[in-house]
Amino acid sequence: MSNLVDFVARLLISALFLISAYNKIFSIDGTMSWMEGFGVPGMFLYPTIVLEIILPLFIIFGYKAQLSAGLLAIFCIATAFIFHFDFNDRMQTIAFLKNLGLAGGFLFIVANGTKEWSVDREKKYVRL
Repeated sequence: MSNLVDFVARLLISALFLISAYNKIFSIDGTMSWMEGFGVPGMFLYPTIVLEIILPLFIIFGYKAQLSAGLLAIFCIATAFIFHFDFNDRMQTIAFLKNLGLAGGFLFIVANGTKEWSVDREKKYVRL
């Protein structure tokens, strides 16, 4: 049962980034303009999309999940402070706290790794 819970948790925490990457792909111009409004060069959108696709997939499949989760934790904290630091706007405050919560979830993966349902699982050998 713990393997199933671990897998579902990795799936749920990663789904947000896959959906976000999908939305960015289909609104590249608007997203670039929004990023540039915060002083972030629009060209950073392309590596962001790649990050938001590859790293969550690595976490879901359990391949280099701890490294991927660490990178996404840093990404969440950075985006919280860059894009959602306006505490006068209630929605930005919620987005800020959501990003910090996601970072906490990713740090939990960094600390504990994945269970047996992962590509990188340690093989258990039985000596006969």
